[in-house]
Amino acid sequence: MEVEAAKQIGAGLAAIAMAGAGVGIGLIFAAYVSAAIRNPSAAAGQFGNVLLGFALTEAVALFALVISFLILFG
Repeated sequence: MEVEAAKQIGAGLAAIAMAGAGVGIGLIFAAYVSAAIRNPSAAAGQFGNVLLGFALTEAVALFALVISFLILFG
């Protein structure tokens, strides 16, 4: 196998983590909306926690993107 082909396969495998992060973000907001519908008075107090969870989950996707680019161009 050529080195360039191995790099592309490795970068593709590293990019799979971005799909997992997308699912995680969807689950975070789905749970928030479900909880906000059940108890609207507590929704405003939990929004900060939702944003923190979103940021941490998005960081995983950004790390995966950086690793993918490092594999491709490093």
